[in-house]
Formats: sequence, structure tokens, C-alpha cells
Amino acid sequence: MRSLVGLIAVIIAATLYLYLLSLYLPAGPRRRPPASAESEHVETEKSGQTADEPSRLTFPSDLEELRELAELLQFYKTEHTGYVLLLFCSAYLYKQSFAIPGSSVLNILAGAIFGPYQGLLLACVLTTVGSTLCYALSQAFGKQYIMNLFPDKVSMLQRKVEDNKDCLFFFLLFLRFFPMSPNWFLNMSAPIVNIPITFFFGSVFIGLLPYNFICVQTGVVLSEVSSLDDLFSWERLFQLMAIACMALLPGIFIRRLSQRRLKLDTREHNGLITDKKVQ
Repeated sequence: MRSLVGLIAVIIAATLYLYLLSLYLPAGPRRRPPASAESEHVETEKSGQTADEPSRLTFPSDLEELRELAELLQFYKTEHTGYVLLLFCSAYLYKQSFAIPGSSVLNILAGAIFGPYQGLLLACVLTTVGSTLCYALSQAFGKQYIMNLFPDKVSMLQRKVEDNKDCLFFFLLFLRFFPMSPNWFLNMSAPIVNIPITFFFGSVFIGLLPYNFICVQTGVVLSEVSSLDDLFSWERLFQLMAIACMALLPGIFIRRLSQRRLKLDTREHNGLITDKKVQ
């Protein structure tokens, strides 16, 4: 019961922090009217009125909203760099620490706002730190609950960790490159199956690098296009294919290495790996 109370207290404190941080949101830019409405906009300004509406931060549901959010945050970054960085890092760590879906959207925004290099570095660092915080929260508060909720998956992962303890780091990389179990489950169950935090930290940073790379580069591409026609041009398609090929190279290397060193005579079952039966 103490562990549950402690976890709830941490969640409440983190949520309150994000809420207080949002109270200091600077005044945003006003939306520019469409080209077809420019004349009407000028007339309303002359009459002492304004047709502009203040921009607001909303979760994007399509390409256009994603572009608008990226442009809005780029404005904030120009005028309030420290605030945007703090807000983005806080939201990312909150999501990652409590295993909340949405890392792909945040990675795309990182590429659109901070560019290909700073965005990738930021995404990799935040993913690793956030996953490590999830590891720590599970170790401090969630061990018993995770074992009660997922007893079969935890025991199976424990056995695979013991089978590959001589090359544990490469086994963890394999699980990140080829996720046979969701990343959130690996983050929470890692302390239960006695995975050292140093191995965990390094495997997350390297193992999720291709995924972060693809998302960030996609954000860079989306920030440069103005319509779906531009996105599906030959130049953009070739660029996306090149990004995908570069991200696949580490996975190919790890897969070949796993065939020689890791004990992975397995098949997927209920989201986690299980042994094949010998015929």
C-alpha cells in the first residue's frame, strides 16, 4: 500500500509541476489570415476591429495541425528559447516516465522545432533519461504490482535474461531493435529481472536510436513541406527511403550478431517471446 501511495504522490507532484509551468505560457502570435481574406482583414483593422484569433497549443490530429503546432513552437523558440526547451523536456520526461503513449509525435516535433541534429540528440537523451526514470519508479514503487499483473511475461523475460547473461547488453539491444515486447513493459520490468541500470541506460540510448532518427527526420521533412503533394514528391520520397535505409543498418548488424551469440530460439506469444517446442 505504501508503494501505491508513493507512486500516486509522484504522479500528482509531476502533474502539478507541468500545470504550474503551463501557467507561465507567454503570449503567442496571432494567426495570419488566409490570402483570400487579406482585403477583408485590412478593412476590419481600419474599422478598429481584428479578425485574428490567438494561436493555442493543441495536440495535432493531422498533417496541417502538426505543421501549425510546429510553427507556433518555432515562434516561441525564437522569442522564448529557454521556456520552449524546458516545456518540451518536461512534457517528454513526464510521458516517458509514466509510460504514456506519444513518443513518435514528440520526436517529430523535436525534428521540426530543433532541427535534425539537435532534435535527434534531444530525443535520444530524453528517451533514455525518461526510460531510466520509469525504471527507477518501477524499482521503488511498482515491482509487486507488475509481477501480479504480468506474472507469465515477467517470468519468461527473467528466463531469457538468465539464458543470455553472458551477452546481456546485446540481448537488450536486440529487444530494442526488434521489440517482441512493448518498450514500456521492458522499462518497468527491467529492475524486476535484475537488469543492471548501466546496461539498461546504454541499451535504450543505442537501441532506440534508429526509431528516434526516423521520427526526427520525418519531423524535419514535414516542417519543410506545405502540402501532401510536396510530401509525396520524388525528392521527398527518396529522402524518406534513404532515412529508412540508414536506420535499418544497425538492426541488420544486431540481427546477424544475435544469430551467432544470443539464445533466441523463440517465437512471439502474447507480446513476449516464448520457447519453441522441440518436435
